[in-house]
Amino acid sequence: MVMTTTIRHDLRVRDFITDAIRSGAYRATGKLPTERALSEQLGVPRSAVRDALAVLESGGAVTRIVGSGTYVRDREIAPALAEPGPQAASPAEIMEARLLVEPQLAQLAAINADQADFELFDACIREGDAADDFEAFEHWDAALHQAIAKSTHNRLVIDLYAMITRARDLTAWGELKRRSLSAERREHYRREHHMIVAALKARDAAEAEKALVAHLGRVRSNLLGR
Repeated sequence: MVMTTTIRHDLRVRDFITDAIRSGAYRATGKLPTERALSEQLGVPRSAVRDALAVLESGGAVTRIVGSGTYVRDREIAPALAEPGPQAASPAEIMEARLLVEPQLAQLAAINADQADFELFDACIREGDAADDFEAFEHWDAALHQAIAKSTHNRLVIDLYAMITRARDLTAWGELKRRSLSAERREHYRREHHMIVAALKARDAAEAEKALVAHLGRVRSNLLGR
């Protein structure tokens, strides 16, 4: 119950900020209110604001500058909020795209990830391990993969992966995964997430790529039976 409430808080913050950016209330390159101000305005814990901002940053909607604050990214380099995304993509097409793109992300992530990225990986792993229902686990599963894309520090790569994330949100992906996700399979995913992050933190690009290929292969098999 606590974890479900946490996820609702995170989604409330994300929806509020996304709607504000789309409406122009928060303008491109403009500074967002502080975490404390957003927490008080929305009546949610500051941790929920912090987690929501981390996910928005990994998706390319905002950028956080240490000691300065959080800023809306220029829409010319962050089209995720300007375009609705590939609504026609099927789960099979999404898996094909993920298998093509994500293992290659490991190469850049292993080289370019910094300490802040490692801390975000750890937060996603920690929350995913603690998740006790489908919604919570799926939230942190997606957040981890987004964080890996963000850790490449390549804006084109980040925007490309944001499109895959939006496709997952706009298809039958969630229901298909819900039906396929047993407790045993979720435990496999958790262990594989740990292996991926360990390889990235060791800056072992080859091992991270290998772990991602194995993980995505298992996901495809569980979802699509192949």
